[in-house]
Amino acid sequence: MNSRTIASASLTALAVGALALTGCSSGSAGGAGAQGDELDGLTGEIGSKDFSEQYILAYMTAELLNAHGADVEANTKLVGSANVRQALENDQFLGYWEYTGTSWITYNGNTAPVQGAEAQFDAVKEADAENGIAWLDPAPFNNTYAFAVRKSEADELGVKTLSDVASLPSADQTFCIESEFSTRDDGWPGLKAAYGFDAPDANVTMLDTGVIYTATQKGDDCNFGEVFQTDGRIPALDLVVMEDDKEFFPSYQGGFTLKQSTLDDFPEIADVLAELSPLLTTEVMQELNALVDVDGEDPEDVAIEWLEEQGLI
Repeated sequence: MNSRTIASASLTALAVGALALTGCSSGSAGGAGAQGDELDGLTGEIGSKDFSEQYILAYMTAELLNAHGADVEANTKLVGSANVRQALENDQFLGYWEYTGTSWITYNGNTAPVQGAEAQFDAVKEADAENGIAWLDPAPFNNTYAFAVRKSEADELGVKTLSDVASLPSADQTFCIESEFSTRDDGWPGLKAAYGFDAPDANVTMLDTGVIYTATQKGDDCNFGEVFQTDGRIPALDLVVMEDDKEFFPSYQGGFTLKQSTLDDFPEIADVLAELSPLLTTEVMQELNALVDVDGEDPEDVAIEWLEEQGLI
């Protein structure tokens, strides 16, 4: 999975130099790109949240738009979803990849998700349209919450779904979760009630997000760890995701968001990104995220080389 390392050495050096000068990553210059010039005149920054998947998506988007004549950069410097959304609303960012569940619950103030990925997307697209923000057609990947367990333990306990977990003796219902998840409407309180988990508070260990993956793999603190479904550490650590058979968790489908006014000025953006979005399945994002989070590769290199492999740039 780390075959890109040698080939990307020169790209890494160039990226480091660019970052030192600009604090951003830049793609090709504006004007006619390798794939066309329909986006000539489009400038600005593609934003991202502060984790690997978002970095990869931002670099992919910037490179693809530039290949069609734009002159945009990927800005991966902001921290926090609210700050990135605000940057879009304030026109600091041309656009960025958002998740349907995040916008529906966090930005639009809803407490209950809409069941079904398509219905959730339609609802959030309509809600954000009232804020002047457009959603392009989403990618298939769903970066929702999930619970995972090491494969050996899943086989031993005979569990495949969260309902199976709820049927286990309380001694086996041990969980590792992060602090934010412990209080969210779409987190632990609601999940425990929906599935009827019989786990006392002593069975729940609070850990930082990154630590949960290794703790779940070791199995000392818990059997079941809260994870994000597209995280590359799931396959890398041989973890198995439990099916959310009651569809409790919201859909966190990824889609590119931008101002409607920008889309009106450059409607070709939708056509260009429609070449990318259908290819981004949950499995593809797991593989790409693993290259960064497990193998230590640079997100920009991963994005560029994958786009080249797909023939998009």
